[in-house]
Formats: sequence, structure tokens, C-alpha cells
Amino acid sequence: MIRLPPLRLLTTFETFARLGSMREAATALNVTQPAVTQALKALEDHVGAVLIDRTTRPARLTETGQQLARATRDGLDLIVDTIEEIRISTGREDQRLTVACTMGLATHWLMPRLSDFYALHPGYVVNVQVPPTDLPQMWPGTDLVLRYGRGTWTDGTTLRLFNETVCPVGRPALVDSLLARGEGLEIAPLIHVRTVEARHWEGWTDYLGRRGLPKPKGPGHIFDNYVQAVQAALDGRGLMLGWRSITDALVSDGSLKAWPDGALDLGTAYFATVAPAAAKRPAVQAFVEWVRCVSEQSKAIKL
Repeated sequence: MIRLPPLRLLTTFETFARLGSMREAATALNVTQPAVTQALKALEDHVGAVLIDRTTRPARLTETGQQLARATRDGLDLIVDTIEEIRISTGREDQRLTVACTMGLATHWLMPRLSDFYALHPGYVVNVQVPPTDLPQMWPGTDLVLRYGRGTWTDGTTLRLFNETVCPVGRPALVDSLLARGEGLEIAPLIHVRTVEARHWEGWTDYLGRRGLPKPKGPGHIFDNYVQAVQAALDGRGLMLGWRSITDALVSDGSLKAWPDGALDLGTAYFATVAPAAAKRPAVQAFVEWVRCVSEQSKAIKL
């Protein structure tokens, strides 16, 4: 194993390299200038190469010195960052919680509201996990899962948040144009979300079937997640099935428009499931109470 020089020599060298002056380095380190000179010479002896060109005024790093300076700076920064992370995680573990949910819910429902939680509980830290699939699970380290379905999970205590409804939505100009031409949903340009993991989400064929309408015949765009689908709808590419949790705010601010009388209650909802080991933690209890209150307030909002 290569013997590393004492950390004192490296920190002295990094300070000199950063400030470009032995006098300023001595002041920053609260030592004498001869002490800096001695430390730099000891580091050169350890490395076996000249790191500082002393023939110039002021002295400057050689090419080898610049190479070591970059490595020293990166190494010390990594050490500082790691120590800080350890201090934070060790000292504030009880104030942290990890929430898992889908990308769509995180992007369009949770994250826009999370600043309100921090305003009420400034000492807490919420880590949001978005799994690569559309099925967030109670993995080790997860305190709470927000997910869509019928509340049949058995991996923790489950709380019903709000009923999920679906309604076709699109850019106002597109919706108005389709209605003015008398074109129905079955021939409108549609935006589909299709993945292997998203089979528990109803698609256009399911929606149209429940409304007694023919299968779609118009052009379609296919995406593998709802964030992409929302962006396509905002770009005017077609109509998408607007899940309340994802498109509610966009309909409210006029970015999207709901299809008239198009809302459909599928008998499903969003739920919060709390891991048994996390149920008594104050941070988790505070988050559950907050998300319950937010859900109660949102129940009055209709598409």
C-alpha cells in the first residue's frame, strides 16, 4: 500500500495552491510563513518531485504540482462532503423520512405542495423515491408509500387519501376545435401511456368502453410515463386521460381543459401506506397528518 503523506502537509499544499501565496496561506492556516515553507518542502520530499517553482516571484506550481493540486482539492472536498453527510444523517435521522410514489404523482401532486410541509415543519427532511416501475413498493428504508389502487395492501397501515377520477383533457384550443367540428373522443387525436407495469391504470379503450363509446380510431401518440404524456398534451399533440392527481392543477390554471361531462369515477383512490417500523416516528406522523389534511382540502376540487 502506498504510504500517504500526513494530512497536514496536504491541507497546507491545497491552501497554497488555492491562494497562490505562502504568506496568505500562512495567514489562512494561522501558522508562520516558515512553517508553510517547511511543510511544502516535506511534501515534495515525500512525493519525490518538485511541486513548486521557486525561481519565480511569486512562487508557482509546477505542472506536477498542478496535477497534485487538482487531486488534493477533489479528495479533500469529497472528505468534507462525506463528513457533513454523516453528521447530518447521524444527528437528524429522527427528522428524516422517505416517501415512495410514482413519477407522475411526485411531479404534479407531491413536489408542488411539499414546500407547505416544510413551512409547517422546518426541521424535517423528506426524501422522495420514484421507482423505475409504476408500482412503488415498501422497500427496506421506505417509511411511507403513496400509491393508486383499491387499498388492498398488507405491508403496513393504509390510509385512504382521495378518490381518483379520470377525465379527457387537452389544450383549450384543441378541445374547443374538436367540439366545434362535432368530433367525438373516438376519432380525436389521443395520447396513450402504455408500459408493462401500468396495466393497473385504465387506458383509453377502458375509458371509452365504460362510456359506451367505440374504440379509438383517430391518430395516437404513445408514451411510457405520464410526465411525458402531460407534456405532449401541453404541446397540443392530443387529448390525454387526465388523472385528477396529475392534471388537476393544470386544468385549474387553464393550461389544459377538461372534456365536457367527461369525468369518470372508477372506484379507485390514492392511499398512503405507512411501514410498521416507521408508524411511531414523529416525522412520519407529521407527514401523514399533513398529507391527510391536504387530501381533505383537495376533495372539494372537481375536474
